[in-house]
Amino acid sequence: MRQRLAALVWRVVLAGGLVCGIGLLPWLTHTDPAYTVLKARSAERAPTPEVLAGIRRQLGLDGGPLHVLGDWLGGLVRGDAGESWISGGDVLPGVLQALGASLLLMGVALLVAAVTAGLVCARTLRLGARRRLGGRRAGGTASAVLASLPEFLVASVLATVVGVQLGWLPALGWYGFQWTVLPALALGLPAGAVLGRLLDDLLPGAFGEPWALAAAARGLTGRSIARQAVRRCVPALLPNLGLFVVGLTGGAVAVEQVFDIPGLGRTTLQAALAQDLPVLQAGTLALVLLAALATAATRLAARLLTGPALRDGALSSLHRPAPPARALPPLLYAAVLGAVVALGLTRDPLALDTGQKLRAPTLAHPFGTDALGRDLLARVGHGALDTLLMAAAISAAALLGGVLLGLVPRVSGPLVDTVNAVPPVLVALLVTAVVGGGAATPALAVGAVAWAPLATHTAALLRQERATLHITATRGLGAGRRYLLRRELLPAVLPPVLRHALLRLPGVALALASLGFLGLGAQPPSPEWGLLLAENQPYAERAPWAVLAPAAVLALLGALAVTAAGALRGSRPARTRVGVGRPADGQAEPAGAHKEPAAVR
Repeated sequence: MRQRLAALVWRVVLAGGLVCGIGLLPWLTHTDPAYTVLKARSAERAPTPEVLAGIRRQLGLDGGPLHVLGDWLGGLVRGDAGESWISGGDVLPGVLQALGASLLLMGVALLVAAVTAGLVCARTLRLGARRRLGGRRAGGTASAVLASLPEFLVASVLATVVGVQLGWLPALGWYGFQWTVLPALALGLPAGAVLGRLLDDLLPGAFGEPWALAAAARGLTGRSIARQAVRRCVPALLPNLGLFVVGLTGGAVAVEQVFDIPGLGRTTLQAALAQDLPVLQAGTLALVLLAALATAATRLAARLLTGPALRDGALSSLHRPAPPARALPPLLYAAVLGAVVALGLTRDPLALDTGQKLRAPTLAHPFGTDALGRDLLARVGHGALDTLLMAAAISAAALLGGVLLGLVPRVSGPLVDTVNAVPPVLVALLVTAVVGGGAATPALAVGAVAWAPLATHTAALLRQERATLHITATRGLGAGRRYLLRRELLPAVLPPVLRHALLRLPGVALALASLGFLGLGAQPPSPEWGLLLAENQPYAERAPWAVLAPAAVLALLGALAVTAAGALRGSRPARTRVGVGRPADGQAEPAGAHKEPAAVR
């Protein structure tokens, strides 16, 4: 009870600190909120001292940031989130309306993600149901490409092709269910590909558990066994699903911008840019509460699905050695990616040729040219240095931080919920406020949130692994916590988390690209990939190669990441568990708090 109370207090402190920090955003950035509000209200009106003084009196800014924050918190206790500094209307109805739109979009996107994840796992489920998983090798190149496609690019293509050219579905606005289909596809397809890869990673272990063998011996159908295998693996993925719920609600800013959806992510971004603090604080608080509810729901669902086995330590380990993927595909993808980068580096990414605007690919320009006549191969190659190196460094730091924080879930759980509730765009604005703008701002913003899924995954896998039979037996034979962590838990958890980090490498590059697409990353004439997509997206219909070139390289990076992750499947050596009649390890050490138990020798 005391631990739960401490976790609740820690969660409230983090949420309060986040909301209060956002309330101080104008003063952290050393900008005059009265000037920003004036420009948001009327860009043509001159910012004279008298006009700015009148706005400060109207908004109560003369009392300072603490006075403004205190007034807003006092009204919030009474159920009043204040009035918008821009429109003058009540904040709460507008935020709730935006939240409703985002929740509807999130629900349809989750349905798309579930279908996509099922298609990604279909081959493994089919082979497992037929008891033919023994020689299965890791695949998933198609899902890697799908997971690597930028959401804003998928949204732009769907809006242009399906919405405008074919006219099958509406491309702009938010007036009913049919307006949710295209944005839900843009959000759900990449998310479903990631979830499907994580589920596909666990299914072979579930099909190899004793209950599956016994069910097959009793004559249960393969479909029933496959359904129970999915149920067995889902609890380990539910915490990450909770992160997706919040991410698809507040982090869908680029998709909401493309489809003109009045969602919560877009609302908070516009409020942040206009420094409309009451709307920004209320939107952030709604996301924090949604994150807490999603976390509680996923934990309850995991307990219900796992049953008393989690409490009694009666589970089997899902993490078993599997045949590694073929070494040729990752080497091939790495060679192609390296060749593209090397060829691009030999060209000038800034050379202008106005007579070669938006030229189709030729021998002279293999990727074509952009709207200024610049060679796209050169820009993709030079942009790869910044994007790939930065994404790799962020992923490595996120893996280390995620594993370490995942070992202390009581500390990291509330921190993950709070961090995940803030859209990356808003994180970028906060980072800019603290450290200023520059090329490092996108890296700091993405790195501030990239560790959260890995920490959640680590904590979920550790929770499942601690409840396995071999851990229970080893603990009963005298093994201490340090031994269990070093020799049993970490060897079981690190390989899937490392594969997860590799799967997220293209996502980190996409997050950097998204900030560039929204104008919060690199600035022209930088060849950063996100900026390339943003600059050429208006010409996607006339010159599709201008957008497809950087998108194809991102997809190639995703294929490389997934095939390299598959090659790690067999990295954990097989070993016999305690209680099988042979020693669990070759070393002989006396039993003790930090030693191998004598009974396992």
